[in-house]
Amino acid sequence: MTTAQHPLGSGFGAASTAEEVIKGIDLTGKVAIVTGGYSGIGLETARVLRAAGAEVVVPARDVERARTALKDVSGAEVEHLDLLDPASIDTFVEKFLASGRPLHLLVNSAGIMATPLARDARGYEGQFATNHLGHFQLTTRLWPALVAAQGARVVVLSSRGIRFAGVDFDDLHFEHRTYEPFLAYGQSKTANALFAVEVDRRGQAQGIRAFAVHPGLIVDTGLVKHLDPAALQAAGALDSEGRPVRDLTRQMKTVQQGAATSVWCATSPQLDGLGGVYCENVDISPLVTPENEAVWAGGDGPGVLPRAVDPETAARLWEVSERLTA
Repeated sequence: MTTAQHPLGSGFGAASTAEEVIKGIDLTGKVAIVTGGYSGIGLETARVLRAAGAEVVVPARDVERARTALKDVSGAEVEHLDLLDPASIDTFVEKFLASGRPLHLLVNSAGIMATPLARDARGYEGQFATNHLGHFQLTTRLWPALVAAQGARVVVLSSRGIRFAGVDFDDLHFEHRTYEPFLAYGQSKTANALFAVEVDRRGQAQGIRAFAVHPGLIVDTGLVKHLDPAALQAAGALDSEGRPVRDLTRQMKTVQQGAATSVWCATSPQLDGLGGVYCENVDISPLVTPENEAVWAGGDGPGVLPRAVDPETAARLWEVSERLTA
C-alpha cells in the first residue's frame, strides 16, 4: 500500500462542508474535470472548485440539462461525454488534449446505483461499465494531461457499498450468476476504490496522486431513483413525509457535506505526498480489521475493507480493465 490507511486527524469531520474545507485555497490557473458535475455532490464539487478559481470542465451525456444545472456556475465549461460509449469518451479526450491544457484535478464523481440489469453495446454490465470502466478509459486517456500538470490529483467516488461485494473476476458481467442490483453496485464501488490504489501506484513518479472517497449517504442527489421510497423510509433514510433524514452519526449528510471529502482530496495541502487511500468524513479512513468486519458491515462507522485497497487486486483489475477497454 502506497500510503498507510490511517486517519490524519484533519481537523474536519462529517459535518464539514465543501466550502469549509477549501477555504483559503486558491485554484487560479488550475484545470479541473468533474464527471457528474451537473447534479448532486458533483455539482457542488464543480461549483466550489470554480469559486476557488479553477477552470472547470463538466462532461455530460445530456449537455442541455448540464448547462441548465450549471447556469449559476459562471465560466463552467460543458462538453458531451457518455461513460457507456467508448467513442464518446475518446472524442471528449481528444478535444481536451487538443486544447493543450494540463489537467490538475480529475474528479470522477458520476455514477449509477442499484439499477435494473442493463448492458452496454459490448455486453458489459451497466453499473460496472459506467462506474468503473468508463472512468478507467477516461482517466487513462487523459494521462498525458495529468502528467503535464506536474502535480495532479485524481479523485474517484466510491461508496460504503463496497460492503456488498468484491470484484468477481470470474463473472464481472453477471453472465453466469443471478443479477442482484446491489451486488453489482458493490462490485463497481469496490472497483472504484481499487482503481485509485493503482492510479496512485502507477502515477506517483509522474506527480499523479489518487484518492477514493465515500461521500456519505445523501438521498437527494438522484442516485437513489431506482430505489423504492418505502424501502428508504424503512431504512431510516427518509422520514414519514418522504424528506431526507440528516444524521451525521450514520453519515446521512447534506449535498454540501457530501462533497466535502471529494474537494478535500482534490485540493488539500494536508494530503501532499500522500495517495492511494480511501477517505471519508474529510479524513483518511481506518482499515477494518477481520475481527471487526461483521460489526462494521452492520453499522455506520468509518472504515474501509482490506479487499477494497489491496494492491495486488488493484493491479489485476487494471490489467483486466485495459483488455476490456481495448
